[in-house]
Amino acid sequence: MRRRLAVALAFCLWMPPATAHADWLITPFLGTSFSSRTTLRIFEELAGRKLTLGAAVSFLSDGLFGLEAEVAHTPRFFEGNDRLGLVLTSRVTTISGSAIIAAPLALTRESLRPYFVGGLGLIQARSKHAADLFPIDENLPAVNIGVGAIGFLTERTGIRFDLRHFRVIRGSGSALAPPGTSRLSFWRVSVGAAVRY
Repeated sequence: MRRRLAVALAFCLWMPPATAHADWLITPFLGTSFSSRTTLRIFEELAGRKLTLGAAVSFLSDGLFGLEAEVAHTPRFFEGNDRLGLVLTSRVTTISGSAIIAAPLALTRESLRPYFVGGLGLIQARSKHAADLFPIDENLPAVNIGVGAIGFLTERTGIRFDLRHFRVIRGSGSALAPPGTSRLSFWRVSVGAAVRY
C-alpha cells in the first residue's frame, strides 16, 4: 500500500503544473440597434432599426472572468423614415468598459462559449435639425448589460454573437418626460469576427 502511495506521489510531482490560459481577442462587428427610446427633443419618431459598426478588445481567461473595451458607432440614429423630416444628420457613439462572466473553457472546450457582460461607459449623442433648432450635442454616462457567445472555427479565428441593452444613467432633463424615464436607451444585436492572440 505504501509503495502504491509513493508511486502516485512521485507521478503527481513529476507531472508539469497546469498552466493558466488566457486570450486577447480583437473583434470587429456589424450589428443593428432597435427598440430605441429617448426623451431628447428630436421632433421625429425614431425608425425601427439602425446599422451599427464597432470593435471590441477583450481579455478572456480560461475560467469565469474577462474584461472588454468597446466602441460602436450608429449613424442616422435619430432620423426617421420621413426624408423631409426635421433631423438632417445624427449619430450615436458608445464607448464602454465591461466585465465578462463566461462559461469556463474546461466545460465548453473550443465549442460555443456563452457569456454575460455588463459595464459602464459613455453615449455620445449628436444631431442637427432643420433651421438649427434644438441641436443635440450630449455626452451621457450609461450602463450596458447583455449576453452572447463566442465560438472558434480555427486556432485563431472565430465568431461572436452578442445582444446588449444600453441605457443612460441620468433621468430625463425634460419637464414633459415621465419620472424615471431615461434620456436614451436602446438594444443592439451584433455578430463579429473574433481574432485570438
